[in-house]
Amino acid sequence: MQLRVAMNDIEGSDRQGVTADVRLAAIVDSSFDAIISKDLNSIIQSWNHAAERMFGYTAEEAIGQSILMLIPDHLKSEETEIIGKIRSGDRVASYETTRRRKDGVLISVSLTISPIKNSNGEIIGASKIARDISAAKESERRIRLLMREVNHRVKNQFAVILSMVRETSKRSNDPGEFEDMIRARIMALSRSHDLLVTSEWAGASLFDLIQEHLKPFGREEQILLSGPVLTLQSNAVQNLGMAFHELGTNSSKYGALGSEGGQVEITWTIDSGAQNPGSVGEREFQLTWEETSTPHPGDRRDETTRKGFGTVVLQRVAPQSLGGSAILERSPGHFKWRLSAPLASIIVPHAGSEADDVSTGFGI
Repeated sequence: MQLRVAMNDIEGSDRQGVTADVRLAAIVDSSFDAIISKDLNSIIQSWNHAAERMFGYTAEEAIGQSILMLIPDHLKSEETEIIGKIRSGDRVASYETTRRRKDGVLISVSLTISPIKNSNGEIIGASKIARDISAAKESERRIRLLMREVNHRVKNQFAVILSMVRETSKRSNDPGEFEDMIRARIMALSRSHDLLVTSEWAGASLFDLIQEHLKPFGREEQILLSGPVLTLQSNAVQNLGMAFHELGTNSSKYGALGSEGGQVEITWTIDSGAQNPGSVGEREFQLTWEETSTPHPGDRRDETTRKGFGTVVLQRVAPQSLGGSAILERSPGHFKWRLSAPLASIIVPHAGSEADDVSTGFGI
């Protein structure tokens, strides 16, 4: 009886061992991480399905080959260090590195490596768990780029705001008026900023920019837009946004957006360039803001009138920042601003083909 019990115990132990091995094999096979084992000569001994997906080699192709086939030439010294630690019984803590797929593509991976021991406790190889972190690395890279861009833009915004404060203070003797003007201009910068953040600083639609800056003034039915669909560079978004705010403010005080019968027409065109139509660098962007209205009692009638900050933006800041020029014309009941600038300083580089998509004659 005692012998039979002992034999049953042994058989039960064997069955438990087999069950544990099967369970472990199933876990390894279904893992989303690549799990690979190798001997102390760096020869691959096992290769799960995730390893096939990650590195492109089937188990038949990988088993029996050196693990060095996955390591780029400039990182092969890593394997010498890893085997040295494994022989000493050390577990290699997770670290990030680069490995090469069957098709030659390099991928970023996170590796964890542990010693494998036999039943006598002797180290006979190593197990490696590899996780593809290429997507995470790309996200980190994009975040770093965006943070650098945001840092640059914030510093630029500070410089613009300081200029606004300086120029506005020169032209305002009333603290209340000064505060209102500064608040409105900073909010205008914020609207441009919001458009850029939405696109991750990739640019913004010219139509959206105009719409955002003229929305606070109302009278949408008195505004007509006509021109090709364009995606503006971030610098153009900021400077044209400032210009549209000043144009809208002036119009609401003295022009078309301050009266029932006035009309604002905003048109933009692209000169294809006579010498080299295919080159964006040769092409010119032209935008015209023209409004007509019943002469307002407070209308500034000629250029001899003291120039405000808005005039500085329209005649100097916006055109110069875009490498172009501007013409400003005023007369009773009529106002016109015309901007010309190289197309390359206006649109994002990949948006050159958008210039042929024309949308005309609609109100905001």
